Amino acid sequence: MIKYIIQRIIAAFFTFLVIVVVVFFVIHSMPGDIIDLSSKIDPTVREVILDKYHLNDPLIVQFGYTMADYLHFDFGYSLKIRPGVPVLQVVLERLPITIQLNYFAALLILPVGLILGIIMAIKKDTVFDHISSSLVILLISVPSFVLAALMQYFLAYKLGWFPIILEAEESLTWSKFYSMLLPILALSFGSIASIARTLRAELAEVLTMDFMLLAKAKGLSFRQTIWRHALRNSCVPLASTFLYLFLGVLSSSLVIEQIFSVPGLSKTMLSAINGKDHWLTMGIVIFYVFIGLFMAILADLSYGIVDPRIRMGGKKDE
Repeated sequence: MIKYIIQRIIAAFFTFLVIVVVVFFVIHSMPGDIIDLSSKIDPTVREVILDKYHLNDPLIVQFGYTMADYLHFDFGYSLKIRPGVPVLQVVLERLPITIQLNYFAALLILPVGLILGIIMAIKKDTVFDHISSSLVILLISVPSFVLAALMQYFLAYKLGWFPIILEAEESLTWSKFYSMLLPILALSFGSIASIARTLRAELAEVLTMDFMLLAKAKGLSFRQTIWRHALRNSCVPLASTFLYLFLGVLSSSLVIEQIFSVPGLSKTMLSAINGKDHWLTMGIVIFYVFIGLFMAILADLSYGIVDPRIRMGGKKDE
């Protein structure tokens, strides 16, 4: 197990390195000057920026210096979005609201998706199952930003049930949480549908297996067979699915934060890309890549945690 974890960490490190290399050269190959050529920037300041980031050197040399700075946790400074502010400080300032959105979305996704999937499997081929399956397919097919725009227009603008955009309060109050409900729902619907569909398929298959008949013959009630045996076996593929769905929620927030004017990390990254604030863009991308690879490792390890019969990194039987 330890050997397998080390192998996965090494593989994740090289994957991380490749992604950083690709992102660096793609961003720095974009047309236009990184530093604004307008007269607003003092020539002395411009020379300091050129010297600090070695912008007069070849691109490969710039990459070497950038990687050396990253090893010392120096992610540079924002030049356009938050001039003069360290990238790490910008990330830490914008991160809490993004974490709040994804945290509340995860709290909604897991229980609702599990309950809906269990009910659909138990009531397989009934009217409830057909209606729920149609709704699940609809929610999976429609992009989250389309649902967000529709909810914002009808529920917020037309009916006035919710605020159109997020409240600007820094602390998490009830009024701010209420304004977060539409973004949370927009982030949650697709993942709820995916979990419900996966669990419904797995649980419906497990319910027809022989060991379920044996459990009933031993005198266990239908509820006991579901919770003790069927659900545990059905959750083996679902454990990694939920972790990857969390990444989907994190990526969906890129657009959702724009729609609801959420001052989070995703909106800051889009502004940095449009404003050619390369160091801020790189810093946020590195954060997302790190989270993605960390979730991928957890997804691999979750199989062995949910089902101890699965050996991770063991030798093949001879």
